[in-house]
Amino acid sequence: MKDKKRNVSAGRIFIYIFLAVWALIVLFPFYWMVLTSFKSYGAYNSEFVPKFFITDPTLQNYIDAFSAVPLGRYFLNTLIFTLATTAIMLIVSVLAAFAFARLEFRGKNAVFALFLSLMMIPAELVVITNFVTITNWNMRNTFWGLILPSVTSVFYIYLLKENFEQVPDELYKAAKVDGTSDIKYLFKVLLPICRPTVVTVTILKIIECWNAYVWPRLITDKQAYFLVSNGIQEIRENGFGRENIPAMMAAVVVISLPLIVLFLIFRNKIMAGVRRGGTKG
Repeated sequence: MKDKKRNVSAGRIFIYIFLAVWALIVLFPFYWMVLTSFKSYGAYNSEFVPKFFITDPTLQNYIDAFSAVPLGRYFLNTLIFTLATTAIMLIVSVLAAFAFARLEFRGKNAVFALFLSLMMIPAELVVITNFVTITNWNMRNTFWGLILPSVTSVFYIYLLKENFEQVPDELYKAAKVDGTSDIKYLFKVLLPICRPTVVTVTILKIIECWNAYVWPRLITDKQAYFLVSNGIQEIRENGFGRENIPAMMAAVVVISLPLIVLFLIFRNKIMAGVRRGGTKG
């Protein structure tokens, strides 16, 4: 018995050491990014051997990052794009998931299977189709051109549908007997019960929109509609970011910070929502 406990303890110690080392490996790039952002331009270039700490931090890199490009404007554009896209996506996904989970109509299973098959289409093909459509509609360099291709998601609809189906059918039937409409049942009963998954979908969509790169680069070429991803690329392409690495790192830190804070605050809800949406019964 003692040998068995000793083996279990040794196994746990090994797992903890492995996880600690892996955490250091994963977090080191973030640490190096933040560290570099506080180094002066001269100090960074004079380092023949990289230093893992600084004694004279500076905020000049953050000032240079905002002065090199209109980063504040890009933040506002990204905020508008993220909030509008997330709000419309939630409305579309919730209604679609409710229809597949609770409403009865001919061919529902076949339609949903066909709907899921869309996840097998390569993203590059969808981007090409969306680009041609938005261009033909004269929506390039507009917020609607940025938003419309991202207002639905097969994965999020599937996640919500699975979560809605976990709510007992008896509750829905009782609500219908009381004369409750489908919309009222959805917003008054179903969504409060499934709040963790809805919160998870919302946060994941916010992260997705904030990190969007390929589509904004394709559909916008006017600075007035650039997002933060465009801003980072613009800093790199104009030579400033290639020459002044600390300022480039400062811009990346500023852009990454909102998502890091969001994830740290809601990480438990994200994991709870994914677990709940991925299990049934």
